[in-house]
Amino acid sequence: MNYNCIKLEKNASIATITLNREDVFNAFNEEQSYELQNALKEVAKDTEVRVVILTGAGKAFCSGQDLKAIASAEKRSLSESLHKRYNPIIRAMRELPKPIICKLNGVAAGAGCSLALASDFIVASEKASLIEVFINVGLVLDSGSSYFLPRLVGSNRAFELSTMGNKVTASQALEWGMVNRVVPHDELDNTTLEIANYYAIAPTKAIALMKKMLNKSFHSDLDTMLDYEAYCQEIAGNSDDYKEGVSAFNEKRKANFKGK
Repeated sequence: MNYNCIKLEKNASIATITLNREDVFNAFNEEQSYELQNALKEVAKDTEVRVVILTGAGKAFCSGQDLKAIASAEKRSLSESLHKRYNPIIRAMRELPKPIICKLNGVAAGAGCSLALASDFIVASEKASLIEVFINVGLVLDSGSSYFLPRLVGSNRAFELSTMGNKVTASQALEWGMVNRVVPHDELDNTTLEIANYYAIAPTKAIALMKKMLNKSFHSDLDTMLDYEAYCQEIAGNSDDYKEGVSAFNEKRKANFKGK
């Protein structure tokens, strides 16, 4: 599939999706949102892809909705826009049975911040920042930020960040548990690739199951999760990767996982 507003590149088991509207700091217009939906469907169907890197072109990760692109439009239904454009992206990311690594190369604002927080693993440049800018235009959190943010930083801090629109630096984001790693900007590519290479040869089926388990844990009690763990463990125990892992352990060698 040809894309105009994003780039989708594949290298062996690693797929990289790059938001590619550099002149507007990768802000979302309609075309980019639908292209990202399609790219996520494409990598979901591609059995060779075992890990996805999500990043932005140029100096920014994503500055959110392109407000200039909608300035001349007649009254829009923001609810309809979320249901058609943004919510399918967030759902697709959380349901993707493969890890998504956010390579946070610069600012992630508004829906861009939501996009980063919906990833499974965030590697941030020391130059990166996150900001919930909705309040600056009289809007509320969307694209999943009201779900992810309080779970990462707690309710009080989430309220402050939401209602004041404070910028969170990369170092603060690391301290508050919003990102996994912060590295010098010139080391961002290599560090992200190292992590992607780990997941590219890891037991993908088990990781997909654990992603589903962790999603479910947010709204489940202990008994529910104990039962769901047993259900998922039965599936994992019947996988080729489990057999290979046990064989490799007994044979004192490194496992050669195929993600099946």
